[in-house]
Formats: sequence, C-alpha cells, structure tokens
Amino acid sequence: MNLDIEKEQIGCVTQSEVETPVSENANGSCRSRYQRWAQNVKGLEMRGIEPVPLEERQPVSASASFNIFLTWFSMGMALNNVVVGTLGTMVMQLSFLDAFLCAIFGNLFGSTLIGYMCTWGPRSGHRTLIVSRFLVGFNPSKVCCVLNVLANLGYGMMSAMVGGQILSKLSDGTVSVVVGIILVAFVSLVVATFGMHIFQYYERYAWLPQLMIFAILFGSAGPEFDFSTVSVGSAEEVNAKRLAFFSLCLAGSLSWVPGAADYHVYFSPDTGSWKVWSMTTMGVALAMSVTLFLGVGLGTGVAHNPTWAAIYDGSAGSLVMAGYNRLGGFGKFCAFLNVLTIVSNNAPGSYSMAMNFQMLGDFWCKIPRPVFTTISTVIYTACAIGGRDSLYQIFNNLVPMIGYWIIIWATIVVETDFIFNRRRVYDWSAWDNQQKLPIGYAATAAFFIGWAGAIVGMDQVYYTGPIAASIAGGCDLGIWLGMAFTALTFPPLRALELKVIGR
Repeated sequence: MNLDIEKEQIGCVTQSEVETPVSENANGSCRSRYQRWAQNVKGLEMRGIEPVPLEERQPVSASASFNIFLTWFSMGMALNNVVVGTLGTMVMQLSFLDAFLCAIFGNLFGSTLIGYMCTWGPRSGHRTLIVSRFLVGFNPSKVCCVLNVLANLGYGMMSAMVGGQILSKLSDGTVSVVVGIILVAFVSLVVATFGMHIFQYYERYAWLPQLMIFAILFGSAGPEFDFSTVSVGSAEEVNAKRLAFFSLCLAGSLSWVPGAADYHVYFSPDTGSWKVWSMTTMGVALAMSVTLFLGVGLGTGVAHNPTWAAIYDGSAGSLVMAGYNRLGGFGKFCAFLNVLTIVSNNAPGSYSMAMNFQMLGDFWCKIPRPVFTTISTVIYTACAIGGRDSLYQIFNNLVPMIGYWIIIWATIVVETDFIFNRRRVYDWSAWDNQQKLPIGYAATAAFFIGWAGAIVGMDQVYYTGPIAASIAGGCDLGIWLGMAFTALTFPPLRALELKVIGR
C-alpha cells in the first residue's frame, strides 16, 4: 500500500458540510433537508461513516479512559446474557460448576477479541468495518457489513423478545408481549438515533442501577441456586455439551466484535492501545460474567424450587419474575428496571447497523443514518413479534451461526495485522479509494474455506456436519473448525496475493 497518498475527497458528507448551513439544491435533496433539520436538534449526531478528525477527538485523560470501562460494563450487563446463561443448565443440563466455568472462559476469550478490535477506533477514527477494508479488502468488507446487519437484526429481535416478555409478566398480561416488544424497540431506536454522544452519556451512568438491580436479583434468587447439581449424560456427552456451551458463550461475546471500534472513534489515538484494550476487556468480561452467573444459577433454581417451576412457563420473562418472586411489588419494579439493561445492549447494535448500511456504497451513504436505524428497528421488531413464543430455540440456533462468520473474519483481521502489516503506518485517508486498498482475493478464498470448516463441524437442528456427527453425543465444532481452516489457509493465500498483485 502506498503510504504517501494525499487525502482525497470522500463520498459522504464531510464535517465542514456538517458545520456549515446546507442549502437545498435544485432538486430539494432529502440529504440536504435532513441536514438542515438535524442542525436544530441538540445532541443529534450528524456524522456518518467519514473519519473523525483529530481536532474533534476527546483529549486524553484518566476519566476518558475510565469511561471506556464504564461504557462496556454497562453494555455487557444485559438481560439477554442472563438468557444465554440459562441455556447451560436448563437446556444442556450441565451442572452449575460446569456451566459457570464454560461461560466464564468462553466470555473471557471473546472479551479479549472485543478489546483488540476496540483499539482500532482511536487509532484510525474509523468504524470497525471501515478499518476492515485495510485488513481484509474493500469489497469483502462490504459483504461483512451485510452479515453484520443480519447479525444485529437477530440480536435486536432476541433483545426485544426478552424485554417484551418481562413487560407482559409485570403487567400480568395487561400489556401483551407484542406491545412490550414495540416499547423496548422504540426506546432503543431513540437512543440509537441520537448517536454516540448521548449513547455514551447514557452508558456512563446506566451501569450503576443495572448493577444494583442484578445484586438484588442475586439476593432474592441466590438462596434457590442449586450449586450441587450434576451434569446429565455419559462422559462423552457431558464433554460435548461443555464444549458446545463454551462455544455458545464465546459466540455471544463475539457478536460485539464487528462493531467494537464504532464506539471509540471520538477518542484520541494518544489514549494508547494497551489502555483501550485493557479497559474494554475488563469492562465487558466483568459485566457478562455477572449476568452469565445469574443465568446459570436461575437455570438450576427451576428444577430445585417447585414455586419457580410453577411460575416458569418456558419464557425468559417468567424465569426472571421467578427470581424476584419473594420481593413482591418491589421485585416487579426491579424487573422493570432490568428492561433498561436491554436498551443498553440493543441501542449500540442499531447504531452500528445504520453505519453498516452506509458502508455499502455512495448511494447508501447519501441516505441519512436515522433512516436505516428506523428501518432496521421495524424489521427486527416484526421478527420479534413473529417469534415471540420461540425465544430459547432462536437463541440456541442463531447465536452460533453469528459466531461462525465473525470468528472467520476476525481470524483474517488478526493474521493480517500481526503477520503482514506489523508496525505498518496506515494512510487512513485512503479509506474510500478502492485502488489503494487490498483487493481481498485471499480473504475471500479463506472466508469460504473457513465456512466449509464451520459447516462440516456444526451441530444444529437444521444441519449436522459429518465431523460433528462422528462425535459421541454430538458437539458443535463450527466455530473452532471455521477458525482453524481460516487460520491455516489465509497466510499462504495472502502471501501469494501480495506477490502476484502487490496489494
């Protein structure tokens, strides 16, 4: 890559255009009208996918670094992670100890990757999948944008379903699950529309009531956790379920990776990669450990406590209400506050989806970001309403699928950075110049090979690969074989691409 490239004019609206009043052109463009309106709305982020210049970054300070920790601590402390934790003990029938250890180590592995990807935000001023253009290739990164939109639609759907179930249980059915889903989606839409500034302000303080509410949930439900449960099945079956649950918790963490840098583009590059990585990793790992622990424990309580078993009707909302049961009306209030944790978890995905749409090309870039945020919210809300009675099946089937493509893409990114681009100085101004970015032939080939590995190793309701089928008790190896196939094939393919094409 030529490192002496002059900064080129970008295809999206530039910051100078944002700060200068925009007059409508002869055609009265939608983009111009939106800018004129948005300038009068205080706190609304107008920036699209163009890079954040250095003069607009936050100065380096101890408080700014700690805010990184708080942002991820707040985002990770979401009720959907509690649902993931319950799958280990309720669905896979692992013991408390087995499920908790698998959850913690799977989460820790995923958190380190989240922290790594976050470092690119301050370094570049670019969103994650714009940075991916420098590491994976211009057009392959656009494919990843589509995949990430689908992944975030899936997580948005699951989050809205959990929130809708809780609101319905709180009202004893007066508020239907459908209405609850719509309410959760609408609040997430508002936060995501206003953008990163209001989002980070919200996350900076939301963690405290969230932590307090989860502490109350543990105080209420903890005495009913059964720490002496035994994993069900033969030794081979138990080992297979341990690996499957470890992979599931890893996949849950990986869902943050393709958007991780998006939330730190306003930080100065002088913040330091080590500090960004450590604050992010600690924040998300601690938060998700708390919620996964509660989920694993709540799952054991259903079998242990007849009262809980009577309350539990197969929905996540009833399980949470069972945990708060002994607190009466105060427990219902706490459960309502738990819905706010879903907003903390859901709004970032909606924000990143809008950015991913704009990364698809100049046409998409001209459409205001809130349009995409609204459309994506409508889509996942409709899907949540349609699947509201199948939450656990959706979690169990969709989360691993999301993890497959992310681990393949992340493997390519990490290998490019550490093997081929180590200590390279990037010309971040070339972000939208296809001629000065990697073509991505090697990444595309490795991506398909990685998917082949994931397919032969997957063990899902809709398909079981031959390698997974050969294991006693069955085991989903999709993430691991996808990562292994990609890791082994990408370096020689990339070396060949550099030799033949040169970029």
